[in-house]
Amino acid sequence: MATPTDIRLRKASKRLEIVFDDGAQFEFTCEFLRVHSPSAEVRGHGAGQEVLQAGKADVNIVEIEPVGNYAVRLVFDDGHQTGLYSWDLLYRYGQNQEAMWQRYLKALDAAGASREAQTSPETPGHD
Repeated sequence: MATPTDIRLRKASKRLEIVFDDGAQFEFTCEFLRVHSPSAEVRGHGAGQEVLQAGKADVNIVEIEPVGNYAVRLVFDDGHQTGLYSWDLLYRYGQNQEAMWQRYLKALDAAGASREAQTSPETPGHD
């Protein structure tokens, strides 16, 4: 199993760069990692229970917490922090990123959802 030798968060461009000890290098947008979180909140508890994550185009990572010597917990600025990203998972994501992203975009389209955060209209107040 490949392990990271370097992990860099580029907050300004909202990207996470990972270099593995076998020479593989991957760059992920924070949005990609957020919408593909391995958490039960996103993946559900079984096949067909996935929850489509919309409105995450501007999400950023605010903290990277090491978990043992096998994973990291990514803390996002939308409050999400329950996914553990193992080295193996991140490597697989890197290898399959383009296909995963295209499936995500198709799912958003099919659901009539958007990558952009939806602002709700203001509710008139009562005097």
